Amino acid sequence: MASADLREELDCSICLTTYTDPVMLRCGHNFCRVCIDRVLDTQDGSGGYSCPKCREEFQERPALMRNLALRKIMENLLTTQPTPRETGIFCTYCVDSPVPAVRSCLHCEASLCDKHLKVHSKSPEHVLSDPSTSLENRKCSVHKKVLEYYCTEDAACICVSCSLAGEHWGHRVEMLDEASEKKKKKLRNVLQKLITKRKETEERVQSLEESRRKAQEKASGEAERVTALFIDLRRRLDDLEKRVLSDISRQEKEKSLSLSALIQKLEIQKDELSRKMRHIEELCNMTDPLTVLQEPDTGDLCDPEEGGGDEDTGGHDNQRHDVDDLDVTVISDTLHTLCDIISGIRSGIYVEGPGDILLDVNTAHNNLHISDDLKTATWTQEKQNRPETAERFQVYPQVMSSRRFTSGRHYWDVEISRSGGWMVGMCYPSIDRRGGQSCVGCNNKSWGLERYNNQYYVTHDRKGIRLRDNISSDTFRICLDYEAGELSFYELCDPIRHLHTFTTTFTEPLHAVLCVWEGSIKILGGGRKWEKPS
Repeated sequence: MASADLREELDCSICLTTYTDPVMLRCGHNFCRVCIDRVLDTQDGSGGYSCPKCREEFQERPALMRNLALRKIMENLLTTQPTPRETGIFCTYCVDSPVPAVRSCLHCEASLCDKHLKVHSKSPEHVLSDPSTSLENRKCSVHKKVLEYYCTEDAACICVSCSLAGEHWGHRVEMLDEASEKKKKKLRNVLQKLITKRKETEERVQSLEESRRKAQEKASGEAERVTALFIDLRRRLDDLEKRVLSDISRQEKEKSLSLSALIQKLEIQKDELSRKMRHIEELCNMTDPLTVLQEPDTGDLCDPEEGGGDEDTGGHDNQRHDVDDLDVTVISDTLHTLCDIISGIRSGIYVEGPGDILLDVNTAHNNLHISDDLKTATWTQEKQNRPETAERFQVYPQVMSSRRFTSGRHYWDVEISRSGGWMVGMCYPSIDRRGGQSCVGCNNKSWGLERYNNQYYVTHDRKGIRLRDNISSDTFRICLDYEAGELSFYELCDPIRHLHTFTTTFTEPLHAVLCVWEGSIKILGGGRKWEKPS
């Protein structure tokens, strides 16, 4: 009775089977390493972690400590007292009443209970295994001997006669345990790949759900703004209002349906990955090497990368579905046609004031001081002691704007405080923040106007063009025409002088970006739909 109670203490509370590589949390509870890792993986991104048994909470993912004492106790107990299992197989020799078998003898082709196991022959030819009804399958069909070896050339379990005189003579063979461990190692690698892939799938699902939520919020916001504009002109513009709201609703529904379909596909893929993982875990937890080795090797099971679903879901890089896919220009263009009726409505919605471009301190290098009004970046030798995050520039003294641009025509002006080295321009949010190519203009994700050694350059993707004209002003204008794919730089002198225009196709939102080697750069203001000087 005490032995049975002790066996229950050796069962993991997650998988309800005997511990495999037991580990312990700080709260003192023990679990299989694979089981608790899987539970903690599901808690990633939830803001905290907790013990699945006592629910004690941890702010950070808890470290897993191997319980060597428990592992030793478990090994000793299982060596001397095999764990009874409800296999439905009974002792061959207990004829008076059915007694569960604990082992089967392949030589005798009989199953044994604890009592008959103690008096059973210990001769080498009497090979014991887990209780089984299919003992004949564990013998060679040709020589009727116990299967003890594994032929690596034919991928078959064989007996000693097969290896010495049969069709497998001269082939490379291994002991079953050795071959089983090799296959388990391969399966564990596959399991790790599946775990990683499932985690990536879950992250993609979360990203898509967030995009869907933002799309719905933006659609609702657009509807409210348009409704507010038409309050005073309801009788004359009622038809227009309904048409605009209908466009927003249609786009929101199309976007939501598209994302919902994609999420459904990813959920199905996640379930399939979980199914494969459970199957592999069952194989890895089996103690019988023959069962493991006789499991067929299929490409679907051992190659989780095949058919990963990127084609169906548009690829990993396409998972950032921007809510700006909502075509608010439909509203703008419709309102513009009514300028004779409602003077200034279009400008009232879409003209951007000077206060719209602000610097994002979360991206600022620690040698840049950002003013309280978020308009000026100043080089300083004194470190600002901001936390190192993924969004912060770590190598070059740069800072991005919090505002991003995804459509339309815009401009913004800057003033340089002194004639030191500096760069101004625009960049994608995916620009590198740490590497040697994170400098503005040194990659294919940014475009800039640069002053270096008293010379002026425009740069993009490591290619610089030196500007031959004499530049005397410290004030410059950057103009963006997103749809036309144009980014232009002007010197604000009298008259305004065009310096250079980059022409491309923009594929991401754009942020204003500053790089200050010495002195400071101040954003003077900005606006929308600025006409180019003739």
